[in-house]
Amino acid sequence: MNAEFVNPFYQATTEVFKMMLDLDVSKDNIIQPASNKGDNAVSVKIDVTGDLSGVIIYRFPKQMPIEMIKIMSGMDIDTIDSFVTSALKEVTNIISGNAATNLSSSRYDCDISTPKVYIDKAPEIPKDTTSLALPLQTSIGEMEIDIALK
Repeated sequence: MNAEFVNPFYQATTEVFKMMLDLDVSKDNIIQPASNKGDNAVSVKIDVTGDLSGVIIYRFPKQMPIEMIKIMSGMDIDTIDSFVTSALKEVTNIISGNAATNLSSSRYDCDISTPKVYIDKAPEIPKDTTSLALPLQTSIGEMEIDIALK
């Protein structure tokens, strides 16, 4: 797993969070391997194919997606329902698409799959792929992006 794959996801996340949520994002030290925990969390898994293959997993504490969608919609939301998961899939899809575009500038041509949401369950990271976890902080919570590409 190459650490150069991390920056495109960090850059895409900071841009999307600023544009869609008016939130600043800061990163912490990269963790290797990713924790692959799913307890009390909402995770979104996106498969990557092309010059790079593997998965990207976005992990959020349960309250964070609710706060994100409150900001985006202006609605009073207090549970994770189909509206919240749909909007969360859209946000992570935009981040992943922007990251794939960023990777293409390094000559990696990649496609991404439709996002899949997991609640209180950790999506699988392929056993033959090394993973890195990128911890990120915002004013509404901490999240993690697990990057497992080869």
